[in-house]
Amino acid sequence: MERSKQKQMNQNENETDSVINGHFDGRMKIPGWSAGGAAGNPSTVPSSSVMESWREERTRSLEDNEMSLPSIAAAYTTILRGLGEDPQRQGLLKTPWRAATAMQFFTKGYQEKIIDVLNDAIFDEDHDEMVIVKDIDMFSMCEHHLVPIFGRVHIGYLPNKRVLGLSKLARIVEIYSRRLQVQERLTKQIAVAITEALQPAGVGVVIEATHMCMVMRGVQKMNSKTVTSTMLGVFREDPKTRDEFLTLIRS
Repeated sequence: MERSKQKQMNQNENETDSVINGHFDGRMKIPGWSAGGAAGNPSTVPSSSVMESWREERTRSLEDNEMSLPSIAAAYTTILRGLGEDPQRQGLLKTPWRAATAMQFFTKGYQEKIIDVLNDAIFDEDHDEMVIVKDIDMFSMCEHHLVPIFGRVHIGYLPNKRVLGLSKLARIVEIYSRRLQVQERLTKQIAVAITEALQPAGVGVVIEATHMCMVMRGVQKMNSKTVTSTMLGVFREDPKTRDEFLTLIRS
């Protein structure tokens, strides 16, 4: 009985490990392998099933937008009343519909799939030097307070006989940032998507962002910025590669 109970507890722990902030991480434990390639350190690697899961991640359609718009607008009307406002006064008559439409735009990343963006933009190329696109503008929404996050994204990868159209890196940022997010997860999602699509030698992603939940409310620190990074492959394993990437994005 005790052995069965312990087995179930271990299974639950393993299931918990694969979920980050309510999102399936989709990475399985492989002894002796790490994201940076260091032997002897049990870590994670994308499983074969998850390698394809990013192709089927659309959760909202244009038809869904049309159907849900009235209910979202009605919710904003309720919010206005709860704030002590009169939704029927002239300046607020169309506000619920405007706000509902704006929120759908702010979260339009739920309508898009990475595969739709990348299908015709991956090219065979005998290039093995670092590729960097930096200062990509990013706008997102904090999932805790529903207020904006905005900043810049820097992406670098070391090709392995395949390269990606440069503008597609910005499109990947757009798809994942136009969702309810936390910056830590956003950084990782961008890096993993590039890794799964290209299978490069390594990927590095750095995000510098301002969170309005820290500026407009709470501690109200106007000049605070949050910096997050995800390093995969040689960007994690090789300090020289990582330093080259960090130096180039700061130049």
